[in-house]
Amino acid sequence: MSSAQAWVEQLGLTPHPEGGFFKEVYRSDGVIPESALPDGFSGDRNFATSIYFLLQDDEFSAFHRIRQDELWYFHDGASLTVHVINADGQYSELKLGRDIANGCLPQHVVKAGDWFAASVDDQAGFSLVGCMVAPGFEFADFEMPTAQSLISLFPQHAELIHQLTRS
Repeated sequence: MSSAQAWVEQLGLTPHPEGGFFKEVYRSDGVIPESALPDGFSGDRNFATSIYFLLQDDEFSAFHRIRQDELWYFHDGASLTVHVINADGQYSELKLGRDIANGCLPQHVVKAGDWFAASVDDQAGFSLVGCMVAPGFEFADFEMPTAQSLISLFPQHAELIHQLTRS
């Protein structure tokens, strides 16, 4: 498909709270009981979940974090940058795309507890990716901070945080 709108329509994507569009496409039948999960989880979780996720133009996925590792898979469009700030305040960029000669890879992992945001590298384009989370995602595992609360933790990244937060 040649356009973001075509992907949104064909895949039945809907607006995501952190920005862009998404659709959950997999939720395992298997369940991990809360008693077998690491501290911090409230309730049972499916083994794994997976979504399609699409950003276009100057849209961005706002800084957030979850309790699980999240695997990102590139599908179509322009390359995408996942902006990551780990617990020690180290910033890194994960480039998703086909242009391996220029640092892109078709798959990356964001580690559990890292703060991350995403943006399309070509602001006149779109990026369609897949995201898989294990144990499976629940919104109870999701935290989206204000710019000020994240800057209080990582003042050295204030400019980037202002660009990639919504409040």
